[in-house]
Amino acid sequence: MSSDALDRYHIAILAELQRDARQSNAELAQRVGLSAAPTWRRVKWLEEQGYITGYRAELDRRKIGLGVLAFVRVDTERSAAVATKALEDEIRQLPEVIACHYISGAGTFELQVMATDLDAFSRFSINTLLKLPNVKDIHTSFSLGEVKAGGALPLGHLGS
Repeated sequence: MSSDALDRYHIAILAELQRDARQSNAELAQRVGLSAAPTWRRVKWLEEQGYITGYRAELDRRKIGLGVLAFVRVDTERSAAVATKALEDEIRQLPEVIACHYISGAGTFELQVMATDLDAFSRFSINTLLKLPNVKDIHTSFSLGEVKAGGALPLGHLGS
């Protein structure tokens, strides 16, 4: 298989695994219309080529005591690349930060931060975020309710 060609079976496998990564290879094969051996080979190929980067369980954050989801825009001093790299390295080490993106417009990074409650978030922002290297300021918005979270990636543009 060439590394740049996803056929309809690859796309079906990706869609099915996003829907339920715990299904057996036999179930997956039946759902995508192949036998078990070629399905397994295709899954392995998708993993080797980096299309599938891992498997994990989705947890209900509230059931495990994480009642606060905050979106934090981090403003930095736009200085040297070395300072930005140091900040990136620090952010990667923070388990409270579940996602981090470079953003356009005002700010440098947009973080998604989880905390047990507002007091815990306040402590985290003051004692950790504001002390990170190269951070000038932070601006926070709180989630008041989730409309959609943990969604599968859209695959329609890949054709089928």
